[in-house]
This record gives sequence, structure tokens and C-alpha cells, in this order.
Amino acid sequence: QVALVESGGGLVQAGGSLTLSCAASGRTLNTYTMGWFRQAPGKEREFVARISAGLGITNYADSVRGRFTISRDNAKNTGYLQMNSLKPEDTAVYYCAADPKRDTYYTYSYWGQGTQVTVSS
Repeated sequence: QVALVESGGGLVQAGGSLTLSCAASGRTLNTYTMGWFRQAPGKEREFVARISAGLGITNYADSVRGRFTISRDNAKNTGYLQMNSLKPEDTAVYYCAADPKRDTYYTYSYWGQGTQVTVSS
């Protein structure tokens, strides 16, 4: 069983930056795909970014490409989401996810509990 715990959320002004962390336990995730999703009030959960196992290929939603960077530190069993140039529309609960498939995009077996990111205008 894999447990994921997000941290690093908070309140930030528009244009600011935050880095979210996703610490994993229970399994070594170097062979897992890791992803980030978000859910704003009244909206469905949406894909933000993902990083594959192995080569670490990254993909982003159009809305965050160029502003967000997903990364992973396999030695620490931790994933990250660096968020720059934040906008009020980035306000949401952010979830990290992991899946033993090395190259999945939107389907994940394990999810964290979420961390709130609020961007004020």
C-alpha cells in the first residue's frame, strides 16, 4: 500500500510562487508515474501535470504550462510541483497521485489527501 502526503499549500498573492511536496511511504516510487491534480470549488477535479518513471517525461495542462514544473526526487521518495506566476484561477485543492504504471496520464491508483492553495488578487 502506498500513502501520499502533500504539503506546501497556503495563501499567496497573484504573481507569487509556491512549491508543493508529495511524500510517499509504503513503496519505493521510482518505477511509478506521479501526477498532480486540482479541484476548485464547484468544479471537477482536473489534471495539472505528470512525470513518468524512468526517463521522467513530463506533461502539463495547457493552463499551467510554462508556469508550473513537476519533478521528483527518487532518493527521497518525494514528488514536487513548483508553481510560479500564480493566478487567482489556480486556487484549488491540489492532490498528488501515483500509479505503478510507468507512463500513465490520467489514471492513478493512489491519492493524497490534498493541500489547499489560495491565490489572492
